Amino acid sequence: MASFETTLYAISDWTILHLPMDVSSQLPSRGQVMVKGTVNHTPFAHPLEPDGNGGHWLNVDKTLQKTATVSAGDKVAVTLESTKDWPEPVIPADVQKAIDADQQVAELWADVTPMARWEWLRWIDSTANAETRQRRIEVSCSKLLSGLRRPCCFNRNMCCVPQVSKNGILLEPANDRS
Repeated sequence: MASFETTLYAISDWTILHLPMDVSSQLPSRGQVMVKGTVNHTPFAHPLEPDGNGGHWLNVDKTLQKTATVSAGDKVAVTLESTKDWPEPVIPADVQKAIDADQQVAELWADVTPMARWEWLRWIDSTANAETRQRRIEVSCSKLLSGLRRPCCFNRNMCCVPQVSKNGILLEPANDRS
């Protein structure tokens, strides 16, 4: 288990916990990694996202901010460890509608691992363009039908959350992270 302190920062309306590089380097993947741990002794279990530079970050969502009583600018104590226990992701309504529209797609979706479902959603969500998103939903269903269990031709080590990244790299505050 890794323990460290860091300062939370904001990008738009997101609160980001950026892992120190020495902690990220101990994780089993440069891509998305499921972890469990604590922020100021408040437990959480959520995937870390890659930052596009070999490191990782965590979206400190409103629920964790409230329960840990933290916000951007606060210094926090963190413990975490990777786990292979991937919970089911929250499926956006447009994706669920496409899955439900084809019984075979629904069966194939149910047959892939939760980690694979997180990856499909990560790829679909990695665009801010509504038309591209819709096309990715269609392509995901088609690829599942053709036998692919995970998205291909997708750099899993890049930051693919358009609200907090540019060119696959997590945006950072002006000062360097520790």
